[in-house]
Formats: sequence, C-alpha cells, structure tokens
Amino acid sequence: MDIDTRQLRYFAAVVEEGNLTRAAERLYVSQPALTKQIRQLEAQLEADLFVRSRAGMAPTEAGEALAAHAGAVLTAWERALRVTRGATTRAARTLRVGFVASAANEHTQPIIADFARRRPGWRVQMRQTEWTDPTAGLATGEVDVALLRLPVPAESDLDVEVLLTEPRWIALPVGHRLAAEDRIRFQDLYDEPFVAPPAESGEWRDYWLAADEREGHPVRIGAVAHHPDEWLNAIAHGHGISLTPEATARYYQRPDVVYRPVTGVSPSQIGVARPHTQLVDDAVDAFFLSCRAVCSDTASQAPA
Repeated sequence: MDIDTRQLRYFAAVVEEGNLTRAAERLYVSQPALTKQIRQLEAQLEADLFVRSRAGMAPTEAGEALAAHAGAVLTAWERALRVTRGATTRAARTLRVGFVASAANEHTQPIIADFARRRPGWRVQMRQTEWTDPTAGLATGEVDVALLRLPVPAESDLDVEVLLTEPRWIALPVGHRLAAEDRIRFQDLYDEPFVAPPAESGEWRDYWLAADEREGHPVRIGAVAHHPDEWLNAIAHGHGISLTPEATARYYQRPDVVYRPVTGVSPSQIGVARPHTQLVDDAVDAFFLSCRAVCSDTASQAPA
C-alpha cells in the first residue's frame, strides 16, 4: 500500500490541532481540500481515523495508533530528503544557504566572499523563506545551512551558533503619537496593536511580540505578515506597530514608516545553523568558519 506523505502530514496536523479549520490554516490549504485528503487516507487504510463532532476532530483508536508512528515516519522521510538533496548539491559544488529577511544583512556578502576563498569553484545559492518558517528551509531539508534571526523552534533539532547581537527597535507609522520621540519605552506600547508573524512560526512569533517581556499585559494583534513587504504595508496603513532589528532601519526605509530605539526589551541575535543530524560536510564547515571570521571582525571593529 502506497501512502502519500502529504496525506500523512495533513493527518498529523489535524491530530495536533484537533480542528479542521485550524489545521487547514496551518497547512495553507482550504478546508474542503484537507477533508478530501483525510477521507482518501481513511479509504486507503479502510479505517475511520477521526470522530467528528461540533467540538472538533478526535482520533479514533485506529487514528491514535497511526498518530503514534506518523511523526517518526515523517521525520525519517524528511531526513532522507535532506541527505539526498545535500548529496546532489555537493556533486554540483553548490551550497544552499537559507535566510529570513534581515538576517545577516550587510554581513552576508562578505561571508559569501570569504567562503569563496575557502572553497574555490563552489557556488552559493541564497534562498529566502517567508516568516512561516523561521528555520529558513533547514527543517524541510531545502537548504544546507542558514542565517537566522533567533530564536529557532525548540523542536527543529538544529545546531545554532550565535554570531551577532543587536538591539530591537520599534517600527511605527509616521503619524503615530510616539513617532517624534527619540527613544520609546516598551511599557508605553503594551496596549498598541502589533503586526505579528504567522502563528506557524511559534516561539519566533512570541519573541517578536515580546510576549514574555510585557509584565503580564496581553498582546493585541492588529495584522499578520508573512514577509517584509506585507509587514511594512500593515505598519504604514496603521494596522499595528512592530519590534524589529536595528538593521531594519537601514534596509527597509520608506517615508510612511519610522524606526525608533526602544527600551525595556532584550536584544536580537543573529545565528548560523545547520541540522543536528547532518552528515559531515566540509562545505558547511567552511561556511561556519566564514561566518565566524566575518562577524568576529565586525565585533572587534565596533566602538566600545
């Protein structure tokens, strides 16, 4: 019997969410399409996997039995894909580097240049991901190494090395009541609506909302953004404000958005990461060395 891994992922999402609507939103598919895939899986297995009710979707005994093994199957398949893709890119002398917006910024090109000196003949292929995936493609095996804004999801099983630290600032619409301030206390922003990363990004979303640094004040979500353009438009149109790395003020300037230093929140960290289960890879090792060399030089040149 051949089971589509997509059906297995959909099944696992419904088990975890306990609700078709939430699972469909998480998977970026329509609810009818998700329902169809679940029914096809049930037909193939000749078993009812869920008890459906107004309260949601609860796994049957058969569903619980499948759920106990589905995660391991999906993890093994993803690792197999990662190894296969890695072998293909090594044969082509290509290093796939994932990144999320405003990761290493001005350090990226020097890192790539340093890597080229260490590995002559190799090509670096940069791949940007949306904010739904804070691992920048590492979790799915689409890249070999990634430049990230920390934190990364605890379950992503990555080896991460912190390269740089910089303050978090606040991005505001130009007409905001605090836009003229030179520096803003985060406490003065507790009741403001925020533009949030997608819920799928988990603790990464919580970090950029400073959910743990609000002294118990709840977060108000004014809009959700998946990438920088969507984020900037939401802020400019007054749907919310947002914490952001200091470097964003240099890289994403526009006349209807202002950036200000903010006190009362921890700084942001930039890291380089690879899968914990990755096989020995000289190219990835060389990229790590390049990251250390470039970023340590930057740190030593920073004013005291």
